[in-house]
Amino acid sequence: MSRAKARKYDRTVVLVGLMGAGKTCIGKRLAKHLGMKFADADAAIEQAACCTIPEIFAQHGEAAFREGERRVIARLLDDPPHVLATGGGAFMDSVTRAKIKDRAVSIWLRADLEVLMRRTARRGNRPLLKQGDRRAVLERLIAERHPIYAEADIAVESADIPAEVTAERVAAALEAFLRPAEDIQRRRTGS
Repeated sequence: MSRAKARKYDRTVVLVGLMGAGKTCIGKRLAKHLGMKFADADAAIEQAACCTIPEIFAQHGEAAFREGERRVIARLLDDPPHVLATGGGAFMDSVTRAKIKDRAVSIWLRADLEVLMRRTARRGNRPLLKQGDRRAVLERLIAERHPIYAEADIAVESADIPAEVTAERVAAALEAFLRPAEDIQRRRTGS
C-alpha cells in the first residue's frame, strides 16, 4: 500500500483549471490512488438540473448555470472528504473560491494552450468554445483565469503524458503540501 493510500485525508481535494486540463480524467485516477471517492461537479450539476450543461447554457444562460454551479459545489464540499473535479469557471466565482479555500485543498491542473487545443478538439459540448475561434477563446480564458487559478494551494503541470503519471505527480505534490502542516501540528502536540 502506498503512503498516499495509508493517509486519512480530512479535507476534500478540489481540482481546478481550464477545460481540457484533465480535471475529471486525472481526478478519477487520483481518487483511486488516494483511496477516496470521486465526484465531478459538472455531472452533479447535470443530474440536479435534469439536463446537460449545453442545454442549461442555451435555455437559461451562463449566469443561471453559474448560480447552479455555486450551489452544487457548496453541497459537494459538505460531503465527506473526496476528490472533486470542478468546471473550468467554478474557481472564478469568489464565493465558490472562498468555500474551497475554507473546506478543501485546491490543486490547479495547469496546461498550456497547445495541450488544451488538442484535448478540447475531442469534444464538441463546451458552450464557451462555441463563442468564436477556439484558439482565441482559449487564449482569452488563459489570460483571464490563470491569475485566479494561481491562488490554488498547489499547481501541477498537466502535459501530454499518461494520466496515471500526472495523477501520481498530483498525489506527490499533495503529500508535500500537507507534510509541513503535519510537522507543525506534531511539534505543537509533542507527538
